[in-house]
Amino acid sequence: MAAAAAQEIRNRIVEGIYPPGYQLRQDGLAQELEMSRIPIREALVLLESEGLVKNYPHRGAMVVELSIEEIEELFNMRMLLEPFLFARSAPKLTSVDLDELRLIQSRYAESIEKLDVDSWNNLNTEFHLRLYRHADSPRIVATVHNLLQECDRHTRIQLSVIGGDRDRAVQEHQRLLGLCEQGLHAEGASFMREHIDHIRAVLVDLLHNKTTDKATA
Repeated sequence: MAAAAAQEIRNRIVEGIYPPGYQLRQDGLAQELEMSRIPIREALVLLESEGLVKNYPHRGAMVVELSIEEIEELFNMRMLLEPFLFARSAPKLTSVDLDELRLIQSRYAESIEKLDVDSWNNLNTEFHLRLYRHADSPRIVATVHNLLQECDRHTRIQLSVIGGDRDRAVQEHQRLLGLCEQGLHAEGASFMREHIDHIRAVLVDLLHNKTTDKATA
């Protein structure tokens, strides 16, 4: 029940139904989700560990505000860890792995074309984690999985606001897959870093422009 509650609240945060700064009242959530307060309380603790929610004494839980510092930290961590995982795993990818990655990539491109936001983020996570399946670094992979979940709402903003980046995302995934197929693993690890850094830079610019607009309004 707690996991189901966390998933539903997470989806509403990512979709903007619960915007940054929104107060998540346990009683209200329990009524909305038709659950008792116990799984709701456990779900909010889980979401806090993912960086989506902050629990304050005497104030309850609130959706975490987006900040440039948060984006920098999340994506800089990904830039450190994911090229490392790619370099360890890519040389061990089998023909079956590559077939699975091609299928995920095809479904990802289709979800982008249909503007199916939920699917494209889930498939993005699946694509990245499938690339790292042979890294033999379970703790690092688990950390990256959490980072991908935390970055989910950020990448939704990036791909929803900037249409050209949707095509770019598909093309960059295709290039990563192509480098794996060609055995160009060092180039793939380097390109992985560029792929993540582009998203970071776009989001920082978006948030900086939003902050500037508010200041001059």
